[in-house]
Amino acid sequence: MTSNHTQSRIPVILVTGASSGLGLALARLLMDEPYHLILTARQDSLARFREQRVYEDQRLWLRPLDITDSEQREAVIHEADEKLGGVDVLVNNAGIAYRAVVEHVDEKDRMHQMNVNFRSPIELARLVLPGMRKRRHGRIINISSASGMMAMPTMAVYSASKFALEGATESLYYESRPWNIKVTLIEPGFINSLSVHNTQLTRLSQAALDDTDDPYHSHYLHMSRFISRFMKVTTATPHKVARVILKTIRRKHPPLRVAATWDAWLFSKMRRFLPRRLYHEVLYRALPGVGSWGKK
Repeated sequence: MTSNHTQSRIPVILVTGASSGLGLALARLLMDEPYHLILTARQDSLARFREQRVYEDQRLWLRPLDITDSEQREAVIHEADEKLGGVDVLVNNAGIAYRAVVEHVDEKDRMHQMNVNFRSPIELARLVLPGMRKRRHGRIINISSASGMMAMPTMAVYSASKFALEGATESLYYESRPWNIKVTLIEPGFINSLSVHNTQLTRLSQAALDDTDDPYHSHYLHMSRFISRFMKVTTATPHKVARVILKTIRRKHPPLRVAATWDAWLFSKMRRFLPRRLYHEVLYRALPGVGSWGKK
């Protein structure tokens, strides 16, 4: 990051969902860098910072932030504007994942998924943009997923939220470029972490997983095992993906999309070079246990 602005003050980086997983790994890397950090997490997750020996000091703030709460969003950005001169780098990392087929997602579940993964990150971006435009520099990094460029069965609404985030971020990439604001999507695939246990089932998807006679039982059974297995054997870790994010922050001209794991890179190449019909057929035939789907 180089500009007259960054030379006159310490750049300010705000990271959401920073108390665990990828967010915490990134926070640890940034703590060794010359930045002023604002690390946020939900109020009931703030204790994790202390458990991980992450403490506040002059250049590290810990702030409660439920990103779906408009008042909390505005309060954090306002404080940064008033006391630090604004946010120079926004890392929208906080997110959730629902595991459910389309038929098992009601409107409440759907809106919660979209609020956390799409609407709230875009609102945070909207709040920091005026200051970035005024300073004529800034960076917005949205943590997407390989599911933002390809969809998996039983992850419909999660993919929808990431597809939406990717679309809005791509527009923002063009819109903000005249003010020297760099916008990037980080696209991890499978990460070897405990986050697999944080995937939420809806009421209907949980019932289907528990009921061997449910028409979608095989979908959930085989996909859950498949995802869990890949997340355990992949060499990608939160630390490795965090290093990709830090490298992106340092880059003078970061690209719009950065594949953060080998599988995300592979899927992006498949989408680019395989004919679309062949691409979907290959993925369908590769689905685990697909021969047992639709038998009930």
